[in-house]
Amino acid sequence: MNRRGHEGVNRKRAFTLLEVLMVVVIIGLLAAFVVPNFFGAGEKAKKDLTQALVDSGLNGALDLYRAHMGSYPRSDEGGLQLLLERPNDEEKAKRWAGPYLKRAQDLKDAWQRDLIYKCPGDVNSESYDLSSAGPDGQEGTEDDIRNWQRT
Repeated sequence: MNRRGHEGVNRKRAFTLLEVLMVVVIIGLLAAFVVPNFFGAGEKAKKDLTQALVDSGLNGALDLYRAHMGSYPRSDEGGLQLLLERPNDEEKAKRWAGPYLKRAQDLKDAWQRDLIYKCPGDVNSESYDLSSAGPDGQEGTEDDIRNWQRT
């Protein structure tokens, strides 16, 4: 019997073009489902972080300022900057015990835009309105994040 027949030939096994294409298609399908969910989760995390900041993240600093100064920082006197900087008014500067925040960065939302502060507030007339323009960066749109309920 001839030992050089098919039994004796060392054939290298390799992937066929069809097998490689199938793997590429499967990876593509997985990516099509995973990538949008991954990016959506990041945007939701930014919204949640900003909502927490607007709802309660600055409350401690604002309440402490009010305890020392007798009222929340008024928009026409410097607004949220008064949590970081001593007021210009001498009488108020004596009572100021700040800074009430460690960093100016704490006054920005998750998209690195300044928070929108109004005191006295239009909605919260006894305190303040605090909001973020949200992901689109435009005030007054549906995605705004506020410390009051939408009507």
